[in-house]
Amino acid sequence: MPDALNPLDSTRVAYDVTCEGPAIVWLHGSALSRVPWRGLGYLKALPGYRHVRLDARGHGRSGKPHDAASYSPELLVADVLAVMDAEGLERAAVVGYSLGARIGWQLTVTHPGRVAAFVAMGGTHRAQSEAFVEEVFFPGFMAALRTGDIDAFVAGFGPGLDPNTAAAFRHNDPLALAALFEATGSGDSGLPDAAVRAVRTPVLLIAGTADERRHADNLDEARMLPHGRFVGLPGRGHAGTLASAGDVLDAMRPFLAESYPPA
Repeated sequence: MPDALNPLDSTRVAYDVTCEGPAIVWLHGSALSRVPWRGLGYLKALPGYRHVRLDARGHGRSGKPHDAASYSPELLVADVLAVMDAEGLERAAVVGYSLGARIGWQLTVTHPGRVAAFVAMGGTHRAQSEAFVEEVFFPGFMAALRTGDIDAFVAGFGPGLDPNTAAAFRHNDPLALAALFEATGSGDSGLPDAAVRAVRTPVLLIAGTADERRHADNLDEARMLPHGRFVGLPGRGHAGTLASAGDVLDAMRPFLAESYPPA
């Protein structure tokens, strides 16, 4: 599994590459890793593309700094660019879920020439407070992470957490996650609406109707974007957006075929 080094702070970014064709860069959600993209069938369902999956810093096999300053939007974007540069990719499509969608928004706005098309799943360009993240996780999730015991974080979700997700969460460094969420809540102000209106990249927005804030933000984004379209997933919450691979791919395939066709 290759690595790239972020040139701004030398953090190691782990990634892998499979298949051939125009490149898609896959950016996962917080407390996950590059693994679910394959496990849920996304890669197999999109033949004719070169799939580049990153472990975001603080996750998987990438570096896991414990200070919030290491999770600034600029550094997260530089991680993606470091991988693209290591693979000789001048441009690629970007697919991001949750945290990955936030990184994708930053990348699309600040380096538009590097993004051929952008798929944002369960994401928003707007700021997220700790209370906002608690809606996805649970009240007190930050205190659980700061204990340094990942089992305390997993236990906070209660008995309804599915075993595969629980196993994925247990592979995390809790103090690295705490630093990430501290940065998200205090140092990431999001992007202004004017920046979204200026995006000329084709953008597909996907969110579940039960993921109410992101669903509302996505509707706003679709109205602002010159080349944006929105697909709502009835009854799906935040986690359900990623898990609804069939419905997501039904929207993603024609979007990519039009804006960034496979080999």
